[in-house]
Amino acid sequence: MKIQLLGAARIVTGSCYSLTTKEEKILIDCGMFQGGKEMERLNYEQFNFNPRDYDALILTHAHLDHCGRIPKLIKYGFKGRIYATDATRELAQIIMMDSAKISAKDVDHENKRRRKEGLPARKPLYNEGEVKAAMKLFRVVCYDEDVKITKNIFARFYDAGHILGASSVQIQVKEDKKKTSISFSGDIGQSESVIVKNTEPITKSDYVFVESTYGDRLHPEIEDREKEFIRIINESYKKGGKLMIPSFTVERAQELLYCIGKFKKKGLIPNVEVYLDSPMAMKATEVFARHPEYYNKRIAEGLAEGENPFNFPGLIYTRTTNESKALNFIKKSCIIIAGNGMCSAGRIKHHIRNSIEDEKNTLLFVGFQVQGTLGYWIKKGEKRVRLLGLELDVNAKIESIDSFSGHADYRELIQWLKNFSPKPKKVFITHGEEEQSLAFSKRIEAEGFVNYVPVMGETLEL
Repeated sequence: MKIQLLGAARIVTGSCYSLTTKEEKILIDCGMFQGGKEMERLNYEQFNFNPRDYDALILTHAHLDHCGRIPKLIKYGFKGRIYATDATRELAQIIMMDSAKISAKDVDHENKRRRKEGLPARKPLYNEGEVKAAMKLFRVVCYDEDVKITKNIFARFYDAGHILGASSVQIQVKEDKKKTSISFSGDIGQSESVIVKNTEPITKSDYVFVESTYGDRLHPEIEDREKEFIRIINESYKKGGKLMIPSFTVERAQELLYCIGKFKKKGLIPNVEVYLDSPMAMKATEVFARHPEYYNKRIAEGLAEGENPFNFPGLIYTRTTNESKALNFIKKSCIIIAGNGMCSAGRIKHHIRNSIEDEKNTLLFVGFQVQGTLGYWIKKGEKRVRLLGLELDVNAKIESIDSFSGHADYRELIQWLKNFSPKPKKVFITHGEEEQSLAFSKRIEAEGFVNYVPVMGETLEL
């Protein structure tokens, strides 16, 4: 059996594993590469395998860096089944459809430049028709049930505690009268998630592939995170400026709404207007409302008492482009939550363009910023950035709360690994920038785990 790392090896995006035996081939995730231009060009390169040869795909969850290239697989002939939870299927459709629209707009803009230079036109990465074709291949699975993927490959899905419907997956492979178990962590959530249930442990596996996004750091306590969020909201309000929050549309946007609603109810922040300026986040919130079975006990109890965890007085949805543009003319203090989380696309780019030079305003990061993205450079401290054809001075106050991350820190990742008894024969560390992955390698080596940090494209024989 061979497993090839086709993404998310010493980087944090483009998650994709190829698992092949003598008779069968499957993929685990097929995500988009996100970051600077060099990284994003990888999305347009030919697959170094033939999608037609693969029997199935297991999707751990619906974030773009895990599902974003699935329609491209369809474009190049993949016809196998795609296995995921019901919430993952619904959220993936929203995210992939949005990605198709963004790709079409980006290519149209690029082709205007190419025509002027006499260069051939480019085609979008994929289109909405290929997203629809992908959705027909989905098969819904439930947690804690054995699923027959192919004749000799079985899978069991566990709640990863990361986003709604996210999974860690234990795979059993029969080959040459031998059974081998391999577990893929997917993205592991924090031990105390705002909305979803805690991570479900896997206890047995011969080999483990574990993410390491925060493999070199610890998250602050939840109480400290909430105090910091309250402080930033109140300081922004006192200045009379806008608080702009670039947000991932799945899980993070809903967490922010829940927290702000709770703060308002307790009188911890003023009755400031909050604008959810992301059509995709609105659609995702509707999916959350349809799947309360994934909520943790705290949210479920509030729901039973008639509380809506994602709504409160003063929350306004800006559905249309004109409604979004109108936010530029607001002179009073307000909060704007807009996609996307790394400021590389979406409406947040326009808000930054129109507001970042005003020192009354605040830009708050609440998620991981991949190297090379606009969010990465602003968070890093750049005082001047280029955006939408303009050179802009960064005069707004820049704030960051890393503990809103949906990813476990290194202590929580180690605890997840300690659930395996006996220890796996080998742990492979993936889905993290090189510095984080190597730091995590040293930490788990000290805990007695034999481990290895593979590189992109490497093939491992198990």
